[in-house]
Amino acid sequence: MCPAKVLTGEDRGFVIPIGGAEERTNSPIILQRFVEISGGKEARIVIIPTASRMEETGPSYVEVFQKLGVEDVVSLTINSREEASQKENIDLLEQATGIFMTGGNQLRLSTILGGTPIAQSIRRRNAAGVHIAGTSAGAAIMPAHMIAGGPTGSLPNEQGVTFAPGMGLINKIILDQHFSQRNRLGRLLSAVSYNPFVSGLGIDENTAAFIGPDSTLEVVGEGSITVVDPSDLAYSSMADVSRGEAVTLIGIKLHMLSAGARYNIETREALPKA
Repeated sequence: MCPAKVLTGEDRGFVIPIGGAEERTNSPIILQRFVEISGGKEARIVIIPTASRMEETGPSYVEVFQKLGVEDVVSLTINSREEASQKENIDLLEQATGIFMTGGNQLRLSTILGGTPIAQSIRRRNAAGVHIAGTSAGAAIMPAHMIAGGPTGSLPNEQGVTFAPGMGLINKIILDQHFSQRNRLGRLLSAVSYNPFVSGLGIDENTAAFIGPDSTLEVVGEGSITVVDPSDLAYSSMADVSRGEAVTLIGIKLHMLSAGARYNIETREALPKA
């Protein structure tokens, strides 16, 4: 699945995957930045808490954004594919300047929203300049291919990761969240070794990648983003190993990026903080 087409003369909105556990009270720099680019006090934020089964998730984020100065913020309750097709819900998205998907279970998010008018509207609105942020599960679903599961650990292996279709907001990355905290390097390496077309982004908690319309991401937050860059990959044994065996990867590059550092998804160029 490819991102929706941008019309001539317009810029795509930011795509903002957050590694989970973002700060919401003391120094919410990620959410504050999202609010600023979405219009500040004039922003119209729609929260999609579908990934979570907890009823308080949506209202709690409404309160967070209100404290950040946003007056027009609403939580859109979508717990079924029928609700994901209702016109009144789509109309709310059509008025938004920023859309925020909460954490929870990314398979719940994909099975309820996947292929629905709501998912199509999110992709279309991003192409029209609306900024889309998601934390944890809300981040995982953003690429065309979503990591649905896999064991923890530092080493890749043949059964190191499972995939499901994602939302297709961006199609040249695979990303994993809670990255350092849950030791997910092995499954990200496994994911990239399947197809070096994509770069792998491992996003720590309270850390976000602000991916702009020029395909350059900037790291915002307190942790790091680990970039698995396969542009110089010379050999992968993924197609030859038996189930559960370790994988040989030769020539793969690893970048560790902290706040302010950048990475261009198209050119695969990593840059330090300006």
